[in-house]
Amino acid sequence: MIPIFHFALRPGGYLFLGTSENISQYSDLFQRIDKKQRLFQRRDHAAAPLQFPLFTPGVRPGTGGGQTRREPAANLRHAVETRVLENFAPPHVVVNREGDIVHYSARTGKYLEAASGMPSRQLLAAARRGLRLDLRSAFEEALETRHTAVRDGVAVEIDDHVQAIKLTVEPLGHHDTDPLFLVLFTDVGVLQNPSEAAAGRRMAGGASAEQIDRELRDTRERLQSTVEEYETALEELKAANEEMVSVNEELQSTNEELETSKEELQSVNEELHTVNAELNSKIEELDRANTDLRNLFESTQIGTIFLDNELIIRSFTSAVSSIFNLISTDRGRPLTDIASHLEEGDLGREIRTALERGETIERRVRRSDGRAHYLMRVLPYRTQNGVIDGVVVTFFDVTKIVQSEEQQRTLVEELNHRVRNMLSVVGAMAQQSFQKSRSPEAFVNAFAARIQGMAAAYGLVSREHWSDVPLQDVFATALAAYRVDGGHGITIEGPSISLKPTAALALGLVTHELATNAVKYGALSDTKGHVSLTWNIDGPAKRKLIIRWRESDGPAVKKPGRKGFGTELIERELKSVLRGSAKIDYAAEGLQAVLSMPLDPALVSVGAE
Repeated sequence: MIPIFHFALRPGGYLFLGTSENISQYSDLFQRIDKKQRLFQRRDHAAAPLQFPLFTPGVRPGTGGGQTRREPAANLRHAVETRVLENFAPPHVVVNREGDIVHYSARTGKYLEAASGMPSRQLLAAARRGLRLDLRSAFEEALETRHTAVRDGVAVEIDDHVQAIKLTVEPLGHHDTDPLFLVLFTDVGVLQNPSEAAAGRRMAGGASAEQIDRELRDTRERLQSTVEEYETALEELKAANEEMVSVNEELQSTNEELETSKEELQSVNEELHTVNAELNSKIEELDRANTDLRNLFESTQIGTIFLDNELIIRSFTSAVSSIFNLISTDRGRPLTDIASHLEEGDLGREIRTALERGETIERRVRRSDGRAHYLMRVLPYRTQNGVIDGVVVTFFDVTKIVQSEEQQRTLVEELNHRVRNMLSVVGAMAQQSFQKSRSPEAFVNAFAARIQGMAAAYGLVSREHWSDVPLQDVFATALAAYRVDGGHGITIEGPSISLKPTAALALGLVTHELATNAVKYGALSDTKGHVSLTWNIDGPAKRKLIIRWRESDGPAVKKPGRKGFGTELIERELKSVLRGSAKIDYAAEGLQAVLSMPLDPALVSVGAE
């Protein structure tokens, strides 16, 4: 960009740069005016290294359209002047006031050579041996006087020869701020070897006093120039030394201040270490407290939401995700914008009421699908100073409590119903037993046996907490008193089926009546007798429970002349309670009974045990 700025500025124009920019390696294009303010002036004699494409809009390459051909006379003149300059003009260079070469002519290598080290454009550094002192004095004279300075008879050592030249330094142009100087090297005589040059100097020993005076004057001028340069350099060194002494004192003062600051920093650092250790301890305690709180919330499974005064979510526990559709990125959002699974209710109004009144609001809520119940508490969030700074909403899962209450209520209702029914059944059994009994002793025995069978059925239902009772257990409990010798005389077999408490009590009474009849008159009255109790699911669309009671290897049975109370009890329980039917066959090989009842979900649970 710097060469472009140089090309764009007019002659002598100024360049302003920012504090972070500099001309860097393009110091030959601009002269520094103010280093601090980044102010530079364009060097008009320097050519910017720019290369523009040879492209003219509207002109095809190679056609030369729009270009004026030079006249033959002008071309000839330019060629002649160029040839004369190359072959007959003395070698020369153009330098600026700093001594930097800005232009070379041809054949200057005889007087200038590249210095060792970093590349440089300094004229004095490139001057050959024998030329540097005269060149310095002539250049300084031309720089101070702004007139042409000439040095005759300057001997320049060129390889193994000596060349006498005339050195001319002439100001070029009228640049006051950035002057240029033309330095010409004109050979005087021919190139000589060292012996010839020494002989010439001896022959010149007899020269006139005027020549000796001129050489002495030149020597004095050189010496004077050298002395002035020395004195100037000495003054500069003294000034630099004073500045260094001042800087050294400032540095010593700064060093003392730094030592003091170092001690203070060490003290502050020790305090910071102490504070840091305390902070680390506090952070560890805080981390443990946060971990304990998180584990506490996770273990209690209490859904908790922390809100600010604008109902913006500050934090929440994972348990509340089953109530609100919350994810970790929802912190910072209003709770009213989050969808919930609760039944319709104005939760936002209740939260604002708790904030305004500073009171705790508690009520029971339910999920919209009815599968869960929660005890919701809305209480103000108070700071250590007692200032309300938000609200805390908690949801405690009370589903099991609600279910227990409902079950308890159902059990109470069922118990009341069962007590009434039981009293009715006991009353009916007492009345029927009394009417069918031939003596008071027979009444007591029959009535006590039936009461015991009913008590066994109620004991089984109570053991299962008035829930579903396995059919296998119903039959096993009813026949437990009649199974002797390991129960080889009774076989109980069937699929896994459970009964509701009502059906279990009814079948318990029916089984007791069949077992009592078998003990008195049937297969269980003989030690060789056998009773088979089986059941399966049959009937149209497999919607009936069929129970079969078969007696074998017992005494011959015959149909009684009248229907006894046991038969009436079986038929009544099957019809009124189980909504089924009973078919009893008094076969010669043993009594057979087929009991059927529908698979009503209110009575039977298939496959649950």
